[in-house]
Amino acid sequence: MTAVPHTSIAPASPADAERFRTDFVRFATELGVLRFGTFTTKAGRLSPYFFNAGLFDSGAAVARLAEFYAQALLASGVEFDMLYGPAYKGIPLVTATAMALATRGHDVPFAFNRKEAKDHGEGGALVGAPLQGRVVIIDDVITAGTSVRESMRMIEAARATPAAVLIALDRMERVGADDALSKHSAVQDVQQTHGCPVVSIASLDDILALIEQDGGGEFEQHREAVLAYRAKYGVA
Repeated sequence: MTAVPHTSIAPASPADAERFRTDFVRFATELGVLRFGTFTTKAGRLSPYFFNAGLFDSGAAVARLAEFYAQALLASGVEFDMLYGPAYKGIPLVTATAMALATRGHDVPFAFNRKEAKDHGEGGALVGAPLQGRVVIIDDVITAGTSVRESMRMIEAARATPAAVLIALDRMERVGADDALSKHSAVQDVQQTHGCPVVSIASLDDILALIEQDGGGEFEQHREAVLAYRAKYGVA
């Protein structure tokens, strides 16, 4: 097994971390990735905001998004050796993030999986570098946690170690029906079940921080609805 570089960096200061989280939320609103209004979620809830990472759909947008992913990962202080992106959304995310890290002096290998194993050529379900060392899983959000569980199994089967899960937004909300809400969010469940940290570029707290900073601007009208939604479904 080829040795892989070991990458870590001291965490960013609280002020710097807060700044890039708020910058990311503002960036997401400018592109329409984060919108306010009334939306029905996959779970059937009426949410006052909606985050659709699929709308990071241009070269410039994905390049900027990757910078935020790289910044969040390096600021977290997580030690890692390579990156892994679960198909399908994780494929462009892991590729772009690896490029953004390289421009910051952290050239690390990456891999992603196929939904169906290839039965010709090199074969297998994995594309890219072999899974080894401490692996960071990159995705957009965690909802049911299915892709994370599948990624964990693949990484552990290769005798590598899941180092962290890196996502764009933590909605900080409990899962389940209104009369049977879980005690923890999907993100908290991943951390507790797998003993693996989840690093997010931003969270619901940062969305509310942007609304507060808006000071009577276009986002202020949604403040009470977002607060009510957090009170009903949110976790600390």
